[in-house]
Amino acid sequence: MEQSSTSALLQGTVLDLASDVVSALRSGDHVRAGGTLAGVSAGDGVARAAVRVLGADLLLPATLLGCEPVPDQLAVFQDAVAAHPPRDDAAPTVVWSHWAMTRTLRRLGRAPTGPLADDAGAEPDARWLDDAGWQYLTHQLAVLAPLALPGEECAVMRAARRRPVDVARGFVRAVRRRDWQQAAGAGRWLTLLDGVPATLGLEAGLDFVRLMGGSDPRVALQLEAARLMPAGVPL
Repeated sequence: MEQSSTSALLQGTVLDLASDVVSALRSGDHVRAGGTLAGVSAGDGVARAAVRVLGADLLLPATLLGCEPVPDQLAVFQDAVAAHPPRDDAAPTVVWSHWAMTRTLRRLGRAPTGPLADDAGAEPDARWLDDAGWQYLTHQLAVLAPLALPGEECAVMRAARRRPVDVARGFVRAVRRRDWQQAAGAGRWLTLLDGVPATLGLEAGLDFVRLMGGSDPRVALQLEAARLMPAGVPL
C-alpha cells in the first residue's frame, strides 16, 4: 500500500510539474514554472524523482523563453542531476536524459555537480539509433523529446535529421494507436526536421493530438514546445 501511495504521489507530482511548465510556456511567467516546487527542499525524494522523469523540460521556459528559473525549482533540478547519475548499465535514453539535464545547467551558467560532473559535456553514444526500425526510432525520440530544441546539435538530433520520413510514419502510427504522448513528442521533433512529407499535414495532426490528448499535461507540454519551435531562437 505504501509503495502504491508513493507511486501515485510521484505520478501526481510529475503531472503538476508538467502543468507548471505548460503554464509558463503559454504565459512567459517564470513564477508559474516553479509553482509546484516552491518551498520544496532540494532533498525531497519525490520531487527529485519527478524532476528526473520530466528531465530537462522542467527548465524549458528558461531554455526557450529566457525565463529565469525560480530558486527552489533550480535547486531541486540541480540536486536531481547530482544525486542520480546514470549507472554503467543504464539504458541509452537514461544516459541521454541525464546529459540533456547537465547541458541545460551549463546553458544557464550553472556548473553540474556530482560523480559525473567532469564528464557532463561529453556526448553519449547514439549508435543504437543507427539501425533502429522506424517504430522504435519514434519511440526513442519521443522519450528524448527534451533534446528537440531549435539549433540543438547532438548525435540524437542528427539521427532524427537523417530520417524525417520515418519519424513522420511513427507520428501517424502513434496517432492511430491513440498514444498521444508519443505522438506529441514525435510531432515536436518533426517541427525541427527538414524533409517532412507535406502530405503528413503536421499542423493539422498536432491540432488533432491537442484535441484528443491535450488534457494530459505531459502531452500539452510537448505541443506547447512544438508551437514555439518555429519561432525559437537557435541555442
